[in-house]
Amino acid sequence: MWQSVLGDFELSEPELCLLREAARTADVCDQLQQLVHEDGPMVEGRANPALVELRMQRILLARLLVALRLPLGEAEDEQPGRLQRRSVRGVYGLKGSVA
Repeated sequence: MWQSVLGDFELSEPELCLLREAARTADVCDQLQQLVHEDGPMVEGRANPALVELRMQRILLARLLVALRLPLGEAEDEQPGRLQRRSVRGVYGLKGSVA
């Protein structure tokens, strides 16, 4: 992830920090996925703790990638080498209004 992104984009120091944490989180996800693969999704009749943590780490990774504003695909109107300008709202949006 690190080399792929840096090969295509010039990042500021704060963006490099986000990328570094995203890469570390992706590595943790890989390790947790390996544990789930070895032990299975259920351990002693309960959800494997590694599976629960994997879900949380995947949410964190998604939020880091949104904050980094990496393009999700080819967009005709985007300039090559530029990051997208998106708000950091996480992976869940609010529906309706709060009264």
